[in-house]
Amino acid sequence: MAISPPHPMYPPGSGSGAHPHWWQRRWLRYGALITLLALSGLVILALVRRQTGTEGFLVGLGLAVLPVPWLVAAFRWLDRVEPGPWRNLVFAFAWGACAAALIAIIANSFATRWIATSTADPAGADTLGATVIAPVVEESAKAAALLLLFLFRRRDFTGIVDGVVIAGVTATGFAFTENILYLGTAFGTDQLTGGRGIASVTAATFFVRVVMSPFAHPLFTGLTGIGFGLAALCAERQHVRRAVLPCGGLLLAMSMHAFWNGSSAFGEFGFLAVYAAFMVPAFGLLTWLAIWTRQRELRTVREELPVYVHAGWLGPAEPFALGSMRARRLARDHARQHFGGRAAARAVAQYEAYATSLAFLRHRGRRGRAGADFTVRERELLAELWKRKDVSRPALEYAARASAPAPAPVPAAYWTPYGHPAAYGYPAAPHPAYNPYRS
Repeated sequence: MAISPPHPMYPPGSGSGAHPHWWQRRWLRYGALITLLALSGLVILALVRRQTGTEGFLVGLGLAVLPVPWLVAAFRWLDRVEPGPWRNLVFAFAWGACAAALIAIIANSFATRWIATSTADPAGADTLGATVIAPVVEESAKAAALLLLFLFRRRDFTGIVDGVVIAGVTATGFAFTENILYLGTAFGTDQLTGGRGIASVTAATFFVRVVMSPFAHPLFTGLTGIGFGLAALCAERQHVRRAVLPCGGLLLAMSMHAFWNGSSAFGEFGFLAVYAAFMVPAFGLLTWLAIWTRQRELRTVREELPVYVHAGWLGPAEPFALGSMRARRLARDHARQHFGGRAAARAVAQYEAYATSLAFLRHRGRRGRAGADFTVRERELLAELWKRKDVSRPALEYAARASAPAPAPVPAAYWTPYGHPAAYGYPAAPHPAYNPYRS
């Protein structure tokens, strides 16, 4: 996910300096969103506490939080090639834990009660609610976070990895709240029946939901995320495809969720059979796809950035270093040790993120998928890189020397709409003597 510069550069006459209407002001949108999530959180807190009791709520909270740091860290690791702003992930988690969970609890309860009243079959209503109503409601509620970020944070939503990461964090938040409810209810049952230890309902619920299947909700919603990620790769004029792909991913998520919820109806060992033969392979396949996509992104960085080396915007070794996660880490560590501590390391990390965004922007442009603001966005990114070059370039040169086993040649000719930085008022910067592509 791209990191948007704090002060975008607009071309003269673009009209971007015009004052927005009151309803378009950023503080108003942020305030409304924070208020919505806060109110949803308070309501869901009251509903869960009423059902589980205070003691059950605290027990459920303590157990449900255990897988959250691991899942968030895994998705953040996946997003390291082009790391997005934390505010997007915070929003996604909060939406899943508060808004989506509240929608699911209210809608599922209402639909199940209505079916039970209409059919006079409470058991059948519960089964129908778990296998049909819940997957549709829950996946739609979680998909709303993806839709909002896709529409209003488009620069940060550029491909499949972005979709999987946002979907996974949203689903992690949703599963967190759901686990509080289930674990707290199980604890209340044990209090009434005297269950203790491994044989308790709480232990069984914890093992199934937290140990065996913490990835279930991220897996379901990840399919929706893939649909949005594919839509982000489409050209702006491909309106039908951009609408159909997310809907297709959402339908797949609903179907897998329904299959998982209905596994208990497949016999005594139906749950274990579905888990072993379907869920684990599906999770492995999704993980492989995400990691493969991440490696392809690194290859795109190595292939697209040499054009800016020839134009003088980047140093000769930078495309290689920026296309290697090990070299990036070495560059940040080197900057921290020799160029000013954490501030220098942060500058290098920002440089790496802007350079990656630049490579992806050019890749989309060559494929005819860039937006109308391609030129403006490219200038913004180049300017952000130039601000940080004094610290970042030596650090990346060092990282290239330390990590390049077999240098590759730089392609001989590329086209770029910008010439040497000196043509735009930037001082000329000679390339370092070391070049891993030619040594």
